[in-house]
Amino acid sequence: MAGGRCGLQLTALLAAWVAAAAATAGPDQAALPAEQSRVQPMTASNWTLVMEGEWMLKFYAPWCPSCQQTDSEWETFAKNGEILQISVGKVDVIQEPGLSGRFFVTTLPAFFHAKDGIFRRYRGPGIFEDLQNYILEKKWQSVEPLTGWKSPASLTMSGMAGLFSISGKIWHLHNYFTVTLGIPAWCSYVLFVIATLVFGLFMGLVLVVISECFYVPFPRHLSEHSEQNQRSEEAHRAEQLQDAEEDKDDSNEEENKDSLVDDEEEKEDLGDEDEAEEEEEEDNLAAGVDEDRSEANDQGPPGEDSATQEELEPEETEEAISEQPCPADTEAVEDSLRQRKSQHADKGL
Repeated sequence: MAGGRCGLQLTALLAAWVAAAAATAGPDQAALPAEQSRVQPMTASNWTLVMEGEWMLKFYAPWCPSCQQTDSEWETFAKNGEILQISVGKVDVIQEPGLSGRFFVTTLPAFFHAKDGIFRRYRGPGIFEDLQNYILEKKWQSVEPLTGWKSPASLTMSGMAGLFSISGKIWHLHNYFTVTLGIPAWCSYVLFVIATLVFGLFMGLVLVVISECFYVPFPRHLSEHSEQNQRSEEAHRAEQLQDAEEDKDDSNEEENKDSLVDDEEEKEDLGDEDEAEEEEEEDNLAAGVDEDRSEANDQGPPGEDSATQEELEPEETEEAISEQPCPADTEAVEDSLRQRKSQHADKGL
């Protein structure tokens, strides 16, 4: 009995000492529960909240050492969110692969600033002081925003989110096969390959059925009639081409004939001009001969002595003979004129 009483007394003393130690260490800490985090988790269902107001988002993974180093700084930044008038959120890329695809996250940790639906990438160290200055000094205004197809709200990034979410589901299914069920990894890969082939064949069959439903084939007589029309159109086009070629040939022949006629007319005109020139030359020669003869006749006036006339007659006759054209020269001139006329006649032919 005495031993039992001593044990009870020792227990009471130990409990009193523990209570006193807790009271002296910090009565407030013992009374208040753990403080709740101010960082809001973002998922595929509530991510549209960042489209309104000002936000800072952090993409992380539980296994990432760099992400774990910035957790305390991020919590401190979230506690001062009310003072900075900004909301702070975080996204677990393991649990939300769709959001990581929507923001096209390729490195961890990744930080984004959002202001009324306009997103910008924050590339700082992620410590509290730098984050606070980034908001207070509005350094985000000097950063190029993600616009166009790069914007997380665009249709392109929505499709990217769907692909990432599908890949995340496949990864979870692979872990279920290999970890939970204990199936070897190569068996899991074979199952995925077979499922991919079956899915592709099924989608091909669906497309064929849809095309057969919406495609209305033409009756046979209509198809034959269309073929005949095509043949007749082709024959008509061939005839038109032949007619066009014949018209071109005819026009070329007419042009050639016209050019030949023009050449002949030019040759005739040239021949006429040459004949006129030759006639002028003949007239000039005849006129020269007549003048020489008239001069010869005019020499020797009457009233002179017969002796002097007799002495001068032989000299005048010799000069007249020398001045008169020789018959050989006249024949040569006539021959040359005849040759020119014959040459012009040949050209005219």
